[in-house]
Amino acid sequence: MDTKIKTIGVLTSGGDAPGMNAAIRGVVRAAISNGMQVKGIYQGYKGLLNEEFEDLDARSMSDTISKGGTILYTARCKEFHELEVQKQAAEICRKHGIQGLVVIGGDGSFAGARALSKQGIHVVGVPGTIDLDIACSDYTIGFDTAVNTAMEAIDKVRDTSTSHERCSIIEVMGRNAGYLALWCGIANGAEDIILPETYDYDEQKLIDHIIDNRRRGKKLHIIINAEGIGHSASMARRIEAATGVETRATILGHMQRGGSPTCRDRVAGTMMGAYAVELLAKGTYNRVVAYKHGDYVDYDIEEALNMQKELPEFMVRVSKAMSV
Repeated sequence: MDTKIKTIGVLTSGGDAPGMNAAIRGVVRAAISNGMQVKGIYQGYKGLLNEEFEDLDARSMSDTISKGGTILYTARCKEFHELEVQKQAAEICRKHGIQGLVVIGGDGSFAGARALSKQGIHVVGVPGTIDLDIACSDYTIGFDTAVNTAMEAIDKVRDTSTSHERCSIIEVMGRNAGYLALWCGIANGAEDIILPETYDYDEQKLIDHIIDNRRRGKKLHIIINAEGIGHSASMARRIEAATGVETRATILGHMQRGGSPTCRDRVAGTMMGAYAVELLAKGTYNRVVAYKHGDYVDYDIEEALNMQKELPEFMVRVSKAMSV
């Protein structure tokens, strides 16, 4: 019996990330090169359950690599945690002849893919998240664009904060991971960086640092606050009351998800999407694509989801040294 995969599906799930379209394009064109047909699935797992499919070809991928967001759209699907719903989704895949499924997203998306794998669907995960929090991979699609977007916005806030001699608390995204905050803090020369992984909730240290800097003649103070800590507005009010220094909070929000992807995200998306298809073409599945030590590799999906990721200790140490 011919076990070669002839039809695959591709979906994007969870939060969108710049470079997802490059990954979709990588999947579609690599699949065509391998003699496969591709069905695009709209709205992630929600669209899979609603059978929102479209046949994709090389032409449908034209002029998509430079676009932000995801042309397949994305949505949350809480009901996908239920076993009966997972069985239903697997049956829908079989009904439409989908023998392999490429899932582009983060840990939550991969958990859904793992659930489908247990129902007999061949899956491959591609890490697409601005949070850089996929433990098995040194890089995730979307991070470079998001961190550069945030960096440029923080530079602008710094300009106006300098003019008014303010303290500015700038909140960046990242959920419970501090990578965006850490990178922006170093790149923007922040005086303080608040990270979910290391913050001890001793606000007095921030206050003392601001006061000490004022005594030394420093008029500007930039604090990068991670989304996982949050509450930037109330923090600003407390700091202003304690220091007498005018303090403003700026939440950059979802602007960090948008915009045309950088070269790195276009290339990483293309390579990871194509790599996922190569795995399926050779009969390797239930894997997660990763970028590790300069190479594109893959891990068993169970192993990948069980891995833990920590902030690089050296980067954290250097970020503190730079704030002196």
